[in-house]
Amino acid sequence: MESTFFGRLRHFLNVIDPRTLFVSESRLTESIRLLDDFKHGTLPPGVSDTQLWEAQKIKQAIIHPDTGEKIFMPFRMSGYVPFGTPIVVGLLLPNQTLGSTVFWQWLNQSHNACVNYCNRNASKPTPTSKFLQGYVGAVTSAVSIAVGLNVLIEKASRFNPATRMMVQRLVPFPAVASANICNVGLMRHSELEEGIDVLDTNGNVVGTSRIAAKHALMETALTRVVLPMPILLFPPIIMAFLEKLPLLQTHRRLVLPVHSLVCLAAFGFALPLAISLFPQMSQIEVSKLEPEIAMATDCKVVTYNKGL
Repeated sequence: MESTFFGRLRHFLNVIDPRTLFVSESRLTESIRLLDDFKHGTLPPGVSDTQLWEAQKIKQAIIHPDTGEKIFMPFRMSGYVPFGTPIVVGLLLPNQTLGSTVFWQWLNQSHNACVNYCNRNASKPTPTSKFLQGYVGAVTSAVSIAVGLNVLIEKASRFNPATRMMVQRLVPFPAVASANICNVGLMRHSELEEGIDVLDTNGNVVGTSRIAAKHALMETALTRVVLPMPILLFPPIIMAFLEKLPLLQTHRRLVLPVHSLVCLAAFGFALPLAISLFPQMSQIEVSKLEPEIAMATDCKVVTYNKGL
């Protein structure tokens, strides 16, 4: 199912379904029990495939595959769009001051840092000190990039006001994309230092690989460059057109709600596309990994959790 882009897209549309945010504790427990019964061949009679798929959807949306623990609601992939859209609206507000730019970039990268950390490969424990180092580095780099770009635009006096406003609205994309790469690298740098578990075809750990960790981080970083593209490029262009319509010209109060809806639609469109670029459980040839892993298994290919 995860071997093709469209198969992964169908899978991740389930994982990011915001309705899973409202699943009760008892429903989650029941879903995990059903899946365990299925795994051990002790499934009670009368359980349909539909019930099993629904149970799988609930578990994948809420439980971390490595730790088996619940992911905090705002930092689940299913919470990314509902909790992230207000921040995107703030990032794209026109006529930003230096203070508001710093605030929205800080809020955006704080949210991203927590999402990256909570959806990382957690096969090795990460001390709190490493999390805090990564967070400070990620947020500082992000805000510095965004503010630097904005200052450059302010100084570009040769632009007429309309062009400058359009460029200002488009600045968040290169700022956020480059900051997102820093964010992933810094929030998950302990994986590069310690390596991540790689599994054989039976799901058994055959070793720890820094090379697999490097692949996992590169793939995740690429999704974080693609993710803000539709979110930060389309709404400014769409809003520049919509704001010329008579309705929004006469009812200026509607601009912010319409802007919010456009951002919500762009975010909802971008997230499943971006995270579907690569499977969550990625595969890599053993010949490309450390020699000790090749010695520990007869498998030609091993699997690792890329994280989301």
